[in-house]
Amino acid sequence: MFERISPKRSPFKRNPFQRIVYAWRVLAKWLSFGIFGLGTLVLVVVFFPPMRLVFHPKKRFQKNARLLVSLSLRFFVRVMTFLGIVKLEAGDKTAYRNLKGKIVAANHPSLLDVVMLISLIPNADCIVRSSLSKTVVNGIIRQLYILNNLSFEQLLADCTASLNEGNCIIIFPEGSRTLRNAQPLFKKGAARISLASGCNIVPVHIGGTDKYGIGKKDPWTAFNPQEKYIYQLQMKAELSPEKYSTEPHALGVKHYNQELYRTLLNQG
Repeated sequence: MFERISPKRSPFKRNPFQRIVYAWRVLAKWLSFGIFGLGTLVLVVVFFPPMRLVFHPKKRFQKNARLLVSLSLRFFVRVMTFLGIVKLEAGDKTAYRNLKGKIVAANHPSLLDVVMLISLIPNADCIVRSSLSKTVVNGIIRQLYILNNLSFEQLLADCTASLNEGNCIIIFPEGSRTLRNAQPLFKKGAARISLASGCNIVPVHIGGTDKYGIGKKDPWTAFNPQEKYIYQLQMKAELSPEKYSTEPHALGVKHYNQELYRTLLNQG
């Protein structure tokens, strides 16, 4: 895991240069999210309508639109890198681009986790909170991704169909970002989908520097007072549902989820 800093550690007790750097990083963070919102509108208004006319059937449109979203987020990460607020360290990025039909499960320390993963995975599908369909990203979410307000049977069927098409389902077992210094609690969705579909789970541990300022309930006026946001992504060995398939279903899901928990949180 990354080192947790104390929100009470004020950068304004440091030298004037550090104060300027801190103020720039906060402003650059706001600018970045403004760029994100504008880019979303451009995709939905300018690019998606003609793509819907050109690419048929809908699944072909979704495949190309997901690739466009991935490329757009890759550019967005580069913008944040240029602004000096983010650094992405993902090792062999080709390994992410070559994933097909896998469930990518990651821990969820910050607001940008899904951005980093989709920028690396061109065929990424996601299970998204239905409340996000009412935000500025509505036009992308409703056309490309799976909402979590479906019945579990329908959610399972949609995920299995997407995996069979070669897409990768990104899941955060924590459900939402975990509060600072709180013990993560994993929901069992990733294990259930893996057992039902027969597809492996690829655990990705997200570490690096503390993400104060984009963590859950962090103030928008804050930033890590010591350094930029460094995202260190570590792809771990795949987990197979096969060894749990002979256990009673509920017990198999429980044990599988426990293995995922230990793997993602570096507990063996």
